[in-house]
Amino acid sequence: MRKPVFLFCLLVLAAIRPLQACTTAVISGKFTPDGRPLLWKNRDTGDLDNKLMYFTDGRFDYIGLVNSKDTTGSEVWTGMNAAGFAIMNSASYNLNSKEDADAGINEGKVMRQALQQCASVDDFENLLKKLPKPYGLEANFGVIDAMGNGAYFETSNNTYFKVDVNDPVAAPMGYLIRTNYSFTGRPDEGQGYIRYLTAEKLFYQASATNNLTPDFILQDAARCLYHSLTETDLKQMQSSGKDKFVWFTDFIPRFSSAASVVIQGIKNNESPWLMTMWTVLGFPLCSVVYPVWFNKEHRLPALLQGENGANAPLCDKALKLKERCFPVRRGHGKDYLNLPALYGSSGSGIMQKLAPVENQIFADTKNNMKSWQKSPPASGEIREFYQSLDNRITETYMHLFGF
Repeated sequence: MRKPVFLFCLLVLAAIRPLQACTTAVISGKFTPDGRPLLWKNRDTGDLDNKLMYFTDGRFDYIGLVNSKDTTGSEVWTGMNAAGFAIMNSASYNLNSKEDADAGINEGKVMRQALQQCASVDDFENLLKKLPKPYGLEANFGVIDAMGNGAYFETSNNTYFKVDVNDPVAAPMGYLIRTNYSFTGRPDEGQGYIRYLTAEKLFYQASATNNLTPDFILQDAARCLYHSLTETDLKQMQSSGKDKFVWFTDFIPRFSSAASVVIQGIKNNESPWLMTMWTVLGFPLCSVVYPVWFNKEHRLPALLQGENGANAPLCDKALKLKERCFPVRRGHGKDYLNLPALYGSSGSGIMQKLAPVENQIFADTKNNMKSWQKSPPASGEIREFYQSLDNRITETYMHLFGF
């Protein structure tokens, strides 16, 4: 009877925790152009409907990415708090034994708890020490704080291992990358080896050219159409005029990609109000970046919110465009990308059409942040900027795509 019971437990676990395929990075402020640390999560999940929520129920205010159906925000999948602390995770699949049937069910809950009460990387480590075991975890947690610290915690059901991004042996180029396996786990198990190599190639070059920035991560890494194993570059295929369906597996962006977020931290003694959550909500190849900050009004942009279980409007827009990229519904249709819909040789693809407005959002935001670094934004200034971005993005999608 033991074997059927064990198999049943595995099936239950699979139902509770659908496989996730996130690509993530922790970047030291010592290696970024402006000296601020960065945290990146390209979220892959079975819950494609996402939104942001602004929380005031902890020791610190915090902003988090949550599933739209999670009306209370009981689980946070990446976020930042007003102490300058930020956290994200990638699921790991080579740390726990098969007998650890609870593994992974508490990751979103632990990240919310960390945002509620942690001000530093050390605080998060102390939280892990105090949590009852078994943790119900199997993840690589990435964290940064306002003191310039950053690390991954490769966390199994019963223990963790810390990897410091400021350790020149562990991170000689100033960054750490994790996909869906842990370096301290069982060799050759887990997932995401191909995505890791793709990200490593991109980040190595960016570090060498002093280009570890939110722009690079969200535009070049999160939307990279290069495959490190086959050495296929889908953008080059389009530039040669080969318009066709292409196999689309093990790229950094995937059919299951639900959001891409870069949290830009702060330097020591800087105001936490300068901390920025650069959010690409919805399928990243069909969405645009939206910067978010803490503010006295506890306000979030209308395009990134969803009330009573509703999806965020920007996420809906991105998912609607995604249907053009994956029009084959039957069988394994989700594995085949309609490449010209996304990136066309004539410049008519979705990514190409959205690029100008996103570039302008980056430019306008950086101009604002330069002045805010000298003096904090006046009351209502962030609200007005959100409203202007809401209008610009809404008008862009209506003009380009008719909705």
